[in-house]
Amino acid sequence: MIRSKGALLELQAVSKRFAGVVALSDVALEIHPGEIVALIGENGAGKSTLMKILGGVHQPTEGVILVDGKQSAIRSVNDALGFGIGFIHQELNVLDNVDVAGNIFLGREPVWGGPLRLIDEGKIHREAKKYLDRLGMRIPTGALLRDLPIAYQQMVEIAKALSLNTRILLMDEPTSSLTLSETERLLSLTKELRASGVSIIYISHRLSEVKEIADRVVALRDGRNAGGLSREEISHDAMVKLMVGRDLAYRQPQPAKETRPRLEIRGLRTQRYPKQEISFDIRAGEIVGFAGLVGAGRTEAAQAIFGADKPVAGTIRIDGQDLKITSPLDAIAHGIYLIPEDRRKTGLITSMPIRENTTLASMERYSTGGLIQFGAERTASERYCKEFRVKCSSIEQPVKNLSGGNQQKVILAKWLSLAPRLLIFDEPTRGIDVGAKAEIYDLMRKLAESGVAILMISSDMEEVLGESQRVVVMHEGAIAGSLDREHCTEQAIMNLAVGHHAQV
Repeated sequence: MIRSKGALLELQAVSKRFAGVVALSDVALEIHPGEIVALIGENGAGKSTLMKILGGVHQPTEGVILVDGKQSAIRSVNDALGFGIGFIHQELNVLDNVDVAGNIFLGREPVWGGPLRLIDEGKIHREAKKYLDRLGMRIPTGALLRDLPIAYQQMVEIAKALSLNTRILLMDEPTSSLTLSETERLLSLTKELRASGVSIIYISHRLSEVKEIADRVVALRDGRNAGGLSREEISHDAMVKLMVGRDLAYRQPQPAKETRPRLEIRGLRTQRYPKQEISFDIRAGEIVGFAGLVGAGRTEAAQAIFGADKPVAGTIRIDGQDLKITSPLDAIAHGIYLIPEDRRKTGLITSMPIRENTTLASMERYSTGGLIQFGAERTASERYCKEFRVKCSSIEQPVKNLSGGNQQKVILAKWLSLAPRLLIFDEPTRGIDVGAKAEIYDLMRKLAESGVAILMISSDMEEVLGESQRVVVMHEGAIAGSLDREHCTEQAIMNLAVGHHAQV
C-alpha cells in the first residue's frame, strides 16, 4: 500500500485471528486530520474488531499501524490514549453503581490533599457538567448510572470520550440508544469536532446518519475491504450494495384486515407517571409504532402490559376479555410477549446455548415426568434456527457469541413457539446491521399478516415511518396523539413528541 501524504492514522494489511477464526484479513484504512470516515458493514464484518485494535483492546495478528506517519504499537488502552485515540464502545462500558461524574472521569479523578490523594468532589462535578452541557444533557452529575435510562447512560459514555480531548475519536454505534433529538445533537457535535480538527471513525447501521456526516465511506465484508465511497458517491443504495454485495428487496407492510381490536388499553397508569392515563387499541395483524422522546413512558407502558411492572390502575383487554396481569407469567399465559430493549440483560441468558434459549419459555412441551426430552428440544431448536436463518456454528453455541441480529432472532424463536397474540418489540433493531434489519422487518410483517398484533417501540425514525401502519406518540407519560400511515411524517411525529399538535 502506498501511504497518502498527511494521513494522521493508517492501517496497512491488518489481520486478526481468534483461535483459528479470521476476523480481519489484510484490511487497509487511513484517516486524515479533521475528517469523518464512516466504517460500514454487516454484523460480523469486522468493524468492532478493527476499532478494538485501534483502541488497544486487541492487538493485530499481522499488519502495520502508523500514527503521524510513524509505525506504532498500540498494546493497551493506555497506549491508545497516549496517541490521542478515544473510544465510544457499542456495548455500554459503564459502572452502574457509580455516579455520572465518577463514570466520566473514572481513573482520572482530580485529587487534592497531597499524598492523601482525596478526590476533589467539587471539581469533578463541575467538570462533568461542562461536558454534559456540551451534549445538551440536563441530568444530575451525582445520579447513579443504574437509575438512568440506557440513552442517558450512552450520553455519559460520549461525555467521557469528549473529556479525553482526543485527536482521533472512534464512535461505534453512538446513537443506537438515542432518540431523534438526541441523535441530532450528537451529529451536530460530531461536525463541530471535525471543524476543530478532530478525526472521527464513525460506525453506524443508521445509514441516514452516515449520509449526513461522512466525508468518506469505507466498507468491510467478511473481514475484508469491500470498497469505498467518496462524499459525492454516498447514497443509501450504494452503501447497502457494498455491505451485503446485493440489493435488498423492500416490501411495504400490508394494511391490517381485522377491524376489531386485539389489544385494548383503557386508563392505564404506570408507576413512573401515576397521574397520566393511557388508552389505545391495536388490531390483530396491525403494526403500531410507539414513538416519543426518551423518558416519555413508552417502555414503562410496555412493561406494565407485560406484567414486569405493576400498573397503578387501568384495564388491559385481549380479544374482548379483561385480563388481570400481575406478572409476566400472567401475560405469557394470555399470549402477550415482550422482546426487551436490552436483549443481553433481560431477553436472553447469554451464557446458555441457543438450544436452551429457544425452548426456555416452553419447557413443558419438551418434558415428560419432569425430565427434559433433549431430542425433542434439539429438533425444535434446529427447526427455529433454520426458519429464522440464525447464523451459528450449531445450536450448542452460546448466545453471547452471536451477533445482535441473530440474538434478536433467538428471542423471536423463543416466543413464536408459543403462538403469540400480541408481541411487544422494544427497540427491535438497536445495534443491528442493515441486512439483519431487513430480515427482522420481514419476520415482523409475516407475523402481522398471520394475525399477530405488534406494538413496536422505536427511537429510529426511519424504522417508525417504514414499518408502522399507525403511529402512537407519547409525551411525558401520556398519549399525545395517533397518526395513520397517510399522515405519518417526521415533522408530525416530532410535533407530538415535544407536546405540540401534529400538522396533518
